[in-house]
Amino acid sequence: MRNFTLLVGRLGLSLIFILSGIGKLTAYSATAKLLVAHGLPPGLLPLVIFAELGGGLAVLCGLLTRWAAAGLFVYTLLAAILFHNNFADHEQWINFMKNVAIAGGFLLLAVHGAGDLSLDAWRRRRRQRQKIFF
Repeated sequence: MRNFTLLVGRLGLSLIFILSGIGKLTAYSATAKLLVAHGLPPGLLPLVIFAELGGGLAVLCGLLTRWAAAGLFVYTLLAAILFHNNFADHEQWINFMKNVAIAGGFLLLAVHGAGDLSLDAWRRRRRQRQKIFF
């Protein structure tokens, strides 16, 4: 049950980032303008897309999960600080707190790992079998 729960949790945490990364790819110009409006260079967009899409897929599949979750922990907190910092606006406050909650989930995943239903576990089992034969 624990491993299934971790899989469902990874799905929940990763889905928003995968979809957001795809959205940024399909609306590349508009997203670049949004970065500029927040004082960030548009050249940062490929890194943002990589973090969201690549990190989201890595967490979903359980591949390098601890690293991906740690990276998305930092990324999510930075996004909260840079894009949702107008606390006078209730919607921005809610988005800020949402990002803090998501970051907390990534921190837990970084500490505890992806569980047995993951590519990390498959790779670990494979390495152990190879040690037996060599």
